[in-house]
Amino acid sequence: MRNQLAAALCAPMLAVALPAQAEVIQSGGDGFVTRDAAVVDATPKEVWLALISPAKWWNSGHTWSGDAANLTLTPKAGGCFCERIPEDPDASRITLEGSAEHMRVIQAYPEHALRMRGGLGPLQSEPANGVLTITMSETEKGTRIVWEYAVGGFMRYPVEVIAPAVDGVMSQQLNGLAQLLGRIDEPKAEPAPDPEPAPEAEADEQAAAPRELSLEEAIDAMAGKDK
Repeated sequence: MRNQLAAALCAPMLAVALPAQAEVIQSGGDGFVTRDAAVVDATPKEVWLALISPAKWWNSGHTWSGDAANLTLTPKAGGCFCERIPEDPDASRITLEGSAEHMRVIQAYPEHALRMRGGLGPLQSEPANGVLTITMSETEKGTRIVWEYAVGGFMRYPVEVIAPAVDGVMSQQLNGLAQLLGRIDEPKAEPAPDPEPAPEAEADEQAAAPRELSLEEAIDAMAGKDK
């Protein structure tokens, strides 16, 4: 399961082109903060109603059951952003239905803000905790959504590895919501790529530069240290 979660976190960063607004705005030895934004062609009320229906826009690849249709969110203090885990359809097995809590609502201010507390993905197994704050504000053309996730506390993942991975996942979820409502803001232009080095120079550079570990490799490396 640990490897599956690591892969689920890393995949969006490799396979999805995300707006350049997404960024890790703060990080340190004890946590990090990611911040993303989008403007949609919808009223704050329409945004709110879509936001509290995660089954319509959350990416199924980031669920325990593999299907976002199993997600529910109760928009009141103490309400659960939860997932139903159906029984295994394999007739040769006897299974029971399960469930998972992704986050717990700590503030529900319709058409203005939703705040939830919890460790998403692999952070669920860590003492670290996170607070996700989603705000809505009217603009001339629609509604601006700001999505900020602040994580703090002890975790068994290098912050420099997990912070950008989590930001990629958060950006993907916000983009799913924005696409459902009609995203109208323009992503910032991507920087022009550097000229390709000559084969010899590229080989020398690869040999000299240390390879950055993926999240999954980092998790496996830490697991090896625990043995």
